[in-house]
Amino acid sequence: MPRGTLRVLARCMLPPATKIDFHRAQKNLLRAVASFEFIKGIFVLLIGLCAVLLVRKDAWVIAESLLAVFHISTDRHFAQVFLDFADTLTDTRLWAAAKIAFVYSALRFAEGYGLWKGRTWAEWIAFGSGTLLLPLEIRELLRGITLIRFAVFAINLGIITYMFFLLRDGRRQRRQQRLIQAESRDQQAD
Repeated sequence: MPRGTLRVLARCMLPPATKIDFHRAQKNLLRAVASFEFIKGIFVLLIGLCAVLLVRKDAWVIAESLLAVFHISTDRHFAQVFLDFADTLTDTRLWAAAKIAFVYSALRFAEGYGLWKGRTWAEWIAFGSGTLLLPLEIRELLRGITLIRFAVFAINLGIITYMFFLLRDGRRQRRQQRLIQAESRDQQAD
C-alpha cells in the first residue's frame, strides 16, 4: 500500500474529536487567508479610488501638501523622488492605474469569497497568483533584505505552500471517492 494511502487511512481512523478539530483548524486557516486576501483587495481598491480622485488635479501640489502634513523636508531624496513622480502623473496614467487597481481588487474579493466558502477554484487562484508574485518578491529581496520585504515573501510562500497541500489533499480525496464509487458499482453489479 502506498505511503500516501496510509496517511489518508490514518487520518480517517482518528477519533471523531480529533477529526473535527483538524477540520476546524483547516477551515480557520483557510478563512484567515481569505481575510488577508480581502484586506489586500480593500487596500488596492482605496489606491484605485485615490487615483480617480487625482484626475484633473495638480498631483504635484497635493504631493507637496502631503509632505508638509507629515513634516517631511522636500530636501530629502525620497521626497524629491515622490515629487518627481507626482509631476509625471497624467490623467491617462491615473485612469489606467485605477482600472488595474479595480480589476486586481475584484480578483482579490472573488478569491477571498471563494476561500471563505472553501471552493477549489479559489485555492487555484490563490496558488497561481501567489506563485506569479514570487519572482518579483525574490528580486526585491535581492535588492536588499528588509523586515517588510521578508515578511511579504514569507507570508506569500506560506500561503502558496498551504494552497498546494490543500489542492493535493483535495485531489487525493476525489480520487479516493471515485475508487470507492467504482468499487460499490462493481459490488452492485455482482
